[in-house]
Amino acid sequence: MLDGPIPGGEGLAPASISPEACPALVLNADFRPLSYFPLSLWHWQTALKAVFLDRVQVVAEYDRIVRSPTTEIRLPSVIALKEYVEQGRWPAFTRFNLFLRDRFRCQYCGGRDELTFDHVVPRAHGGRTTWTNVTTACAPCNLRKGGRTPEEAHMHPLTRPWRPTRHQLMEAGRAFPPNYLHESWRDYLYWDSELEP
Repeated sequence: MLDGPIPGGEGLAPASISPEACPALVLNADFRPLSYFPLSLWHWQTALKAVFLDRVQVVAEYDRIVRSPTTEIRLPSVIALKEYVEQGRWPAFTRFNLFLRDRFRCQYCGGRDELTFDHVVPRAHGGRTTWTNVTTACAPCNLRKGGRTPEEAHMHPLTRPWRPTRHQLMEAGRAFPPNYLHESWRDYLYWDSELEP
């Protein structure tokens, strides 16, 4: 039923799984996830509140039921917003989005450990903190390059820094599926999976 362990729910029957282990995948009104990485998930209480306020449509449910004195309801596993939320074309310039753009790899050596970021043209040389001048670097490469230009350090990024669109980051995020993936989410995440004939 699951592609990974449910935190706090290993080997338990559906009724004994904590609601905390039942987040809801949030889709936009076009039935695409609001975000792939990090995956757009809502806490079970937030999802239920949105259901009762008629802001979302329940697309799929867990086997887990929660009860109040007067109501019994299955927890939603996939919900879709009833009103489309326009996503801006350009994502925020954050460390996480930078790492995602660069596929969580140092752009000098290709390593994946101790990631940080580097100003390709150092700030001391007039370099700015922008998408087109900052790249992902591992701590050893960043230290080795120091405050020098790529020419001075004889270190050039594997790919030239560029400004991604939100769509490009979402595509990049699809390459990094989460550790926990409920079976009801699969149809909406479009991971590289074989389609049934």
